[in-house]
Amino acid sequence: MFDLTDVGYIKRIVVGSTDPEKLASEEEARSAADLLNRCLAGPPRGRIVGIEKTFNLLNIGEHQVVLQCMIYHVGFARRPHWLQE
Repeated sequence: MFDLTDVGYIKRIVVGSTDPEKLASEEEARSAADLLNRCLAGPPRGRIVGIEKTFNLLNIGEHQVVLQCMIYHVGFARRPHWLQE
């Protein structure tokens, strides 16, 4: 059983783009998804403690574009040694 009182470290992982001036590339999104998968599957195993879902509607000329991202908060008992800040 998972208890939030055991969480001593939270890693924030952004998958997608939060800034309309600097769009995330496919490689950056893939890298963030790989990090999320490693946090959830590898030792020590993290748990998702929160998710932020954001989107922005942008008007570019006559077109309307939707900018989306998911931000995952993964909790660990302590910071994994392989996880860089």
